[in-house]
Amino acid sequence: METTVVEQRRDARSELAWPVSVWLPEANRFFNGRSINVSKGGAYISVPMTTPIRAGHEIEVNFPRTTSLARQKGQYARIKSGKVLRVERKNMFEGANIGLAVQFV
Repeated sequence: METTVVEQRRDARSELAWPVSVWLPEANRFFNGRSINVSKGGAYISVPMTTPIRAGHEIEVNFPRTTSLARQKGQYARIKSGKVLRVERKNMFEGANIGLAVQFV
């Protein structure tokens, strides 16, 4: 039997491997990770396997900027609020990481 996957994305995604930090209010701390791809409406992020996160959590994603970009924009980071839609605990990344599908709110 064949399974059909229905694409639900509204915006095109661009591959972007960039360091990020994820603020998880339930844990009252940041977790360092890396973006895998980003779009106007969301991102797919890799974080450590030990991150206590699940679908439905509201988070903040901190995208740090280079010094030159920070001078142009007036801030050292772009912070986006989001909701975790999916957590993938497969071993699909280097090391012990999990994937987070995040929709920006």
